[in-house]
Amino acid sequence: MTEPKVQSKVKSLRWLRSLHKWLGIPLIIFFFLIGITSILLAWKKKAELLPPTLETKIQQGNWISPAEMVSIAEAEMAKIGESTEVDRIDIRPDKGVAKVTFKTHFTEVQLDGFSGEVLSIETRHSDWIEKVHDGSIVDFYLGGDEATKLTYSTLTALGLILMGISGFYLWYFPKVIRRLKGR
Repeated sequence: MTEPKVQSKVKSLRWLRSLHKWLGIPLIIFFFLIGITSILLAWKKKAELLPPTLETKIQQGNWISPAEMVSIAEAEMAKIGESTEVDRIDIRPDKGVAKVTFKTHFTEVQLDGFSGEVLSIETRHSDWIEKVHDGSIVDFYLGGDEATKLTYSTLTALGLILMGISGFYLWYFPKVIRRLKGR
């Protein structure tokens, strides 16, 4: 009675081993990519992958308008020959700083929120690392609509789930087989 059960488990174990191996070979590249970029993103401030947020010299008075911030940042990008299409403004009231970022490149312009003085112009390395991490770097350069990001994230997540399940059974089935043979 136990022999057919053992044979069934052995057959399942062989199938799972094959599945685990053939899924693991292509997925290992993506798992390493996600793992390495995860570490970089976790340490982005300590590794200086993100420009440090500067502080204004004078923290009083009225803030310049967001439209003025955009105009100043666009003028700075025009000077260096980069695209001037603004993506967002990150305002830090406690430091008196506004960070302006752009849609088609990874540059950040930090402005004094009170005077409009340009405090720094630097590359935000963490932004492109994040895009590599989630797969949206392909959409970024090809002008896509996040289709690659969704496909990459979904397939990689499903692969990780399947690798976890098959890995568990590769560990568990030999124990079951030994127990069945021991009866």
